[in-house]
Amino acid sequence: MAVLAELAFSVGDLARVRFVVSPMWEVGPSMRLLRSGTAHPVHRAWARQVGPRLAAAGLDRGWLAALIPPSGYVPDFLNPAPKGPAPTLQEELAAIRATPDGRVREELDRLRQDGSRLGPRLGHLYAEPSVHLVRVTEEIAAYWELALAPYWARLRTCLDADVYHRTRQVAEHGVGRLFNDLHPSLSWDDSALRLSSRPGPLSRRTAGAGLLLIPSVFTGPGLFTRVTPPDPPQLAYPARGTGTLWAPRPVARTDAVAAVLGRSRTLLLAELQSPASTTELALRTGLSAPAVSQCLTALRDAGLVSAHRAGRSVLYARTFAAETLLAASAPSPHL
Repeated sequence: MAVLAELAFSVGDLARVRFVVSPMWEVGPSMRLLRSGTAHPVHRAWARQVGPRLAAAGLDRGWLAALIPPSGYVPDFLNPAPKGPAPTLQEELAAIRATPDGRVREELDRLRQDGSRLGPRLGHLYAEPSVHLVRVTEEIAAYWELALAPYWARLRTCLDADVYHRTRQVAEHGVGRLFNDLHPSLSWDDSALRLSSRPGPLSRRTAGAGLLLIPSVFTGPGLFTRVTPPDPPQLAYPARGTGTLWAPRPVARTDAVAAVLGRSRTLLLAELQSPASTTELALRTGLSAPAVSQCLTALRDAGLVSAHRAGRSVLYARTFAAETLLAASAPSPHL
């Protein structure tokens, strides 16, 4: 049952409010979305591409699937408190592996009390947390490579844009405007943040100092909180721009880019609206598979594409540098 939760802020707490872009806050919500089996209105195209890859790799029924039920509580150790503004996945996985055994067992007990059956895998994790957390993080890394890494340039652009908007909002209007605009269930009254839809109470006595604000593209319409003192509380909220995340991007003026990269390489970059294999790109473009492979190698060496193993195939995706290049070459709107 939802309650009105209130988190008081001292001057020191306000000084410790910061934004974080967290890979693990995309891992958990995206796995939950896939496990729900529903056709999500925003992420349908992504789920259609990723679902078969996960099933083929067995990741839809492994450690991560056991830890993330379709609804309800998710163990907090999967979302360690980030130390900096943009931790890498490897940094977060190292923090997960360092979780004390007692805390792992406590949170698995809570998962069981919330209605989830632990099953054999989580039974092993309960018995020997430090041993089996290694297996958990190995599977998270495999999930990341299949489901999120090929799309990370696009996801990260959306998350960074949200943080830029929010920090500018703070600079121009103050923290109160930020909190009141962050989500419909949040409100600010000069000294406390109120959450109208949290399933349990929240206070400074049960939370650490400050607050971490974490935009996520996969959280859905609601908010997610993590409260494990002495860590600062975490509040994950839907990132602005998620609704158009998978919309086709403006087609670049390929003649301008081709003058620099060459026609074939530019054609391949333009085709990589979504990650694709060498075979798929050859079919789409009419180039031979060896020519596609040669061009992709050159683009990868130049930092414009990244490669991600997906079973027997390798998926290629545009990097931040490529997205920036194509965006700069897109036609300007008429004024």
